[in-house]
Amino acid sequence: MDTAQLHQLALDAAYEQAVKSRSEGGIPIGSALVTRAGVVVALGHNLRVQQGDPTAHAETVCIRNAGRRRDWNELILASTLSPCAMCSGTAVLYRIPTVLIGENVTFQGREDWLRAAGMDVHVLNDARCIALMREFIAARPDLWNEDIGVPK
Repeated sequence: MDTAQLHQLALDAAYEQAVKSRSEGGIPIGSALVTRAGVVVALGHNLRVQQGDPTAHAETVCIRNAGRRRDWNELILASTLSPCAMCSGTAVLYRIPTVLIGENVTFQGREDWLRAAGMDVHVLNDARCIALMREFIAARPDLWNEDIGVPK
């Protein structure tokens, strides 16, 4: 599997999680952790609405679902949306070397932190991810603003 195929596999897995979250009435953001061999080791989607947990963002849920590991430094984290400060910080904490971002058009997270930590960051500008977030933000601006901490 070449790099482009690996990145697509990871993003596809994350996108499926985003769609799952939307179908549950949640924020449509998904994440996946994969090995360089293309094995998906964990999945997660934003569960903030579903669980009433403000820290249950897709990336943190995915990392939590991965459990205790010693190979964080060999994994690839894919997210459908640019990771916020909390999620970027978690990726930096576990020294995940590669982060794939489906899109950063609708939200610019802390990619600067990821890069400053020496991580390999790829913004893929995936049309599916952009459309999913644009539709959600237009339909539920109240929920979106709550998720990203915008005051009333």
